[in-house]
Order: sequence, then C-alpha cells, then structure tokens
Amino acid sequence: MVLSSHTAATAAAAAAAATFPQSTHSHRLPGSSSASPRPPPPPRSLRLDHAALPLSAAPALAPDGLLAAAIEHLEREPASAAADEAPLAALSPRELQLVLVYFAQEGRDAYCALEVFDWLRRANRVDGETMELMAAIACGWIERLVGAGGDVADVAALLGEMDCVGLRPGFSLVEKAVALYWDRGEREHAVEFVRDVLRRGGLGAGGEQGSADGDGERGGPVGYLAWKMMMDGDYRDAVKLVVEFKESGLKPEVYSYLIGLTALVKEQKEFSKALRKLNSSVKDGSISKLDAESMHSIEKYQSELLSDGVLLSNWAVEEGSSEVLGLVHERLLSLYACAGCGLEAEHQLWEMKLLGREPDTQLYDVVLAICASQGEAAAVRRLLAGVEATSAGRRKKSMSWLLRGYVKGGFILDASETLMQMLDMGLFPDYLDRAAVLTALRRNIQESGSLESYMKLCKRLSETDLIGPCIVYLYVRKFKLWVMHML
Repeated sequence: MVLSSHTAATAAAAAAAATFPQSTHSHRLPGSSSASPRPPPPPRSLRLDHAALPLSAAPALAPDGLLAAAIEHLEREPASAAADEAPLAALSPRELQLVLVYFAQEGRDAYCALEVFDWLRRANRVDGETMELMAAIACGWIERLVGAGGDVADVAALLGEMDCVGLRPGFSLVEKAVALYWDRGEREHAVEFVRDVLRRGGLGAGGEQGSADGDGERGGPVGYLAWKMMMDGDYRDAVKLVVEFKESGLKPEVYSYLIGLTALVKEQKEFSKALRKLNSSVKDGSISKLDAESMHSIEKYQSELLSDGVLLSNWAVEEGSSEVLGLVHERLLSLYACAGCGLEAEHQLWEMKLLGREPDTQLYDVVLAICASQGEAAAVRRLLAGVEATSAGRRKKSMSWLLRGYVKGGFILDASETLMQMLDMGLFPDYLDRAAVLTALRRNIQESGSLESYMKLCKRLSETDLIGPCIVYLYVRKFKLWVMHML
C-alpha cells in the first residue's frame, strides 16, 4: 500500500503546534532551516504494511496534563527519553504520535524524536501506524538534508541513527536519498552517498528491497543506483559502477551483479546494431573500408564487454544463492547471442537446462542460427536433436532459422540441403527463404560453373508445386554457345 501518512503527520503537527508553545530548544538536523513548520511529504516510492489514520485534531489532554508534562520534561532533559522509566509510559498511542511529530518539527530537538521512537520500540508500543508516521517524518528529514545541499555523510549518518533506534521500514529510505540526488542531477553525490552507506555497513547496505524477477535475491543501494543509470541509457557506466565498488572492497549486493549483467546485454545490443549499420555502409560504399586500427578498437571493445560479463557472473555465482545461477546463465546467454558467439551461447543453454530453468524455444532457434552461420556442425547436430519430436509448426520454425543461418554465413550448399530436408519432412519453406537460397545458388553457378545443386533444388521444388517451369541456361563464351535445359 502506498504510504499515506503525510496527512497524519501534517494534522498531528498542526495539533501539536496548537497545543504546545514553541520551544527555545534548538537541536536541528544538519542542513535544516526554520523556513517550514512541518516536514515535507513522504516519498511516493516508500511502501509499508499499513496506512496511518488521519489525526484530525489533538487528543484531549488528561486532567493532570500528562502530555504537556511529558513534553516539557523531555525538552528540559532530552536524555531522559532513553531511560526505561521515561515520562511517556502513561500516554496513549495517539499522544505518543503527537510527541514524535512535535519533536520532529524544524527548530526542535529532532534527535529527541528518534530517542522517543527507540523507547517506544523497547517498550513494544510501536504499531503499524506509528512506524509509518515515523517513516514519513524520516523521509522529510532526508528531503530537507538533500535539498539544502547538506554533506553526503550527514545523510548517511542520519540513516545510521534511524537504524540504531530500530526504524527499519526497509531499503526505501536509502533508495529515496539516491533518487533525490539523481533527480537533482547530482550524480556524483549519489555515488558518494552509496559509497558512504556501504562503508558504514548500516541500513540498506545489504539490501532490503524485492528481487529481480521475483527469485528471492535482495536489492540494495548499488543495484538501485546502477538501475537508475541503466534506465537513463548509461549502460556502460552502470557496469563500471558495480565493478568499481566490488574491486574497491565495498561488497555490493548480489542484485547489483544481475543489474550489471542486464546493462551489459543492453549495451551489447546497441553495439551489435551499430556494427550492422557500419558493415552495411561499408558494403554499399557509403563509407570506406575500416583500417586496421579501427578494427582493433572494435574487437577490443567487444572483448571488454564479454570479459565484464564473465567477471560479473563469477561474482554473482560465488556470492549468490542457487536461485541466482539460472538468472546468471540467462543473461550470459543473451549477451553471447547478441555478440554472435554461438558455442558460448549454446553452453549457457545447456547450463540453464541442467538447473531446471528451461530456456524459451526461440532462444534455441537463435543459437541454432548463430552456430549454423559460423559452420559449427557439431553444435547444430546437438541443437537439432529432438526437433523431429516437436510439432510441425515448431519444426518449421527451427529449420527455417537453421536455413537462414546457413545463408547468412555463406554456406549455400548446406542451406540447399536444409531446404530439401524440410520438404522431405512435409514442411513448406516460406517464399522468401526459397528465393534466398535459389538466388545464392545462381550466384554460386557464376563462381563455380556447377549446375548440379541448382538443378537438383529446382527439380525438388517443382515436384512439390512450389516453383513453376523454368529454364536453366549456360552461355559458353568461347564458342558463343547457349546451353538451355527445361525443368
């Protein structure tokens, strides 16, 4: 449920302000000001278990003024809030909430509010409504600190104080601080804040957030910051962030490795797309052929992407649970497939199957086509095993991917054999696939002078009514002779 205690905090603040005079006590949070008499609204991303009920008015004071007396006593002796016999024991839950809001306002002893909450926790008097109210107050403090340009260490220290008094609504508070820095364009501060949180090892350092793909792995500040980078399209920076934190000994959460692998897959897709456009431009003559230095730079960058993938996956496997293995192999499979590494992609397929995580059937087809384009005959045989036992529609898709892989790799005779194999299986190849193979075979005739493969395929297509009557002709230049044969 989305946090809805801003109404509670605002109403309670107004009630407290009306009931009690302004204090001359002035213990403020770092970076706070007295411009606003109440905390700002909580972050929308913060989610807790309960919604606080609105406090529309101040509760009636007990005849002996217990609430007023408790407030005055705490203002005189803030340290007494930590005592076991605190002057709070006789107050009702609603009155205790007013005490929290009173001390949380700017210009008053904010840390006293944390001491009061600590007493409530130790006295087992923190219900869902009180926890949510305190979380809303805490979010207001974080917003003010970040908005006022306070020191990153102050924000991390505040989260540490919250953790010490038992305020643990989850990773959302760390996430809130990261998001505030990021949305304000202060990315260096966001990185420094996460680094400070990891050094302190307190709230959020190990992660409290839900998992990627719902498989139980916890999120954390490094993963969240890397995710923010990835969402902004800074895929390479997201990977470098995770690697830098890990290599500096700060122990990022396992979730961050998965985010890094996801960012690598996205970067590889963009890189492969750019390479295809580049090769197309070279082929049509739009740009000149790349020199040796440019080719070396391309190969080096590709190698770095794959090396980072191996590095992140090794860390995830070493530090994660068994549930992480399937996610790691799935991302590596996507990375190798996008990079056109057929054998490596095939290996990840089998790793996923061994873990009981059945890959999508289209992934088999993609890897099959890559291996075919690279002439990996053994891998093709392994991937085709069992295809005949599938449905006709499934068999046609797999064989079509295989055929296209052979065509792309320039293995025209293999493509022709695959096409005829499909016909023997009762599968009818698509028109574009048939046309692509015939065109490639005609080109092969001009290069080799051999008509056999072309005529064999034309005859087979004619028998299945997939091609009309055609004439095969050959011009012998030496004798100025045309040789023609009707199929």
